Amino acid sequence: MPAKLAKLLPLALLLGAFSGCSGGAESISATKNLPPVIVAASGETRPVGTNNEDAADDPAIWRNAADPAASLIVATDKKAGLYVYGLDGAKRSFINAGLVNNVDLIEMGGEGIIVVASDRNDKKQAMLAVFRLDPATAALTALGKVPAGKAEGYGICLAAGRFSGGGANAITAFSVLKNGQIRQMLLTVRGDSVVKAKSRDLSVPTQPEGCVADEENGHLYIGEEDAGIWQFPLDSRGGTAGKIVARTDNQRLVADVEGLAIVDAAGGKRLLIASSQGDSAFAVFGLPDMQFKGRFAIGRGGSIGAVSETDGIAVMAGSFGAEYPAGLFVAQDGDNGAKAQNFKLVSWKAVRDAMKLD
Repeated sequence: MPAKLAKLLPLALLLGAFSGCSGGAESISATKNLPPVIVAASGETRPVGTNNEDAADDPAIWRNAADPAASLIVATDKKAGLYVYGLDGAKRSFINAGLVNNVDLIEMGGEGIIVVASDRNDKKQAMLAVFRLDPATAALTALGKVPAGKAEGYGICLAAGRFSGGGANAITAFSVLKNGQIRQMLLTVRGDSVVKAKSRDLSVPTQPEGCVADEENGHLYIGEEDAGIWQFPLDSRGGTAGKIVARTDNQRLVADVEGLAIVDAAGGKRLLIASSQGDSAFAVFGLPDMQFKGRFAIGRGGSIGAVSETDGIAVMAGSFGAEYPAGLFVAQDGDNGAKAQNFKLVSWKAVRDAMKLD
């Protein structure tokens, strides 16, 4: 949801900070003790089809290992459906799925690339909408929907099925509901059908949205918008007790806490990135100890505008071609000027270098 920036930053400060930003250590935040470094966007997607609305929300990245420059981005227009974009930002396909909020994807060998979106068409009955992505045509094929909790659907993240007792053709899916409930489910994909089994229910005190699974360290992270980041055991056998591991403190994180993403880093390390929507920045933490690494923001890069009020994010290491040689970071942009909202693309190497993460 849009942050109330007016309560945090004078308009003049915000406009002045973003104008002409192209990199380096320039700061744009009222959190004076922990200013973000500025990194320029390298690309952007075409705007979503819904104009004059808070519509673009969440991206997911599929990396084409055989041809990294041909990788794809799946992203939501939460008023209309799912877009698939190329790295040049061009629309490759669209599927009308109605009110879909967040999205994630996972490769499943013979079952292909499975995309799952949180479906909120019925505000009293959350669903997970499941699709298969064709990497050659960039088209999405609907496989069906499964019930995902008796409340409005909001967030979604995926992990391997083994964390819910499943096999190779199974997915662990976390349905994050607007009322604070998180339902962990086992989805089994067979051809054009999806079978669901419930594993367990988790909860946080107030409204959550973003979530991400750290499969290497066995943790699930949930963003409680006004409070901070929660950590739970990823495996369904690990109990239901969680703990806050990073709080909204108006220094590292400014409410709302929105998108969460994890990326592999140098030396076998992993990093958790959180959208600090309240001041249009991104906080970076080392895993598994949640050591704070710093903050960055996305400033103007040539004709590409700065990023503000970000909802969903996605990040992946590895080559994505010449523009993104060591990884790709994608962020929803809540204010795309006179155009409808879209998604900005940033070289992960540029972030890594600016923050001195190596």
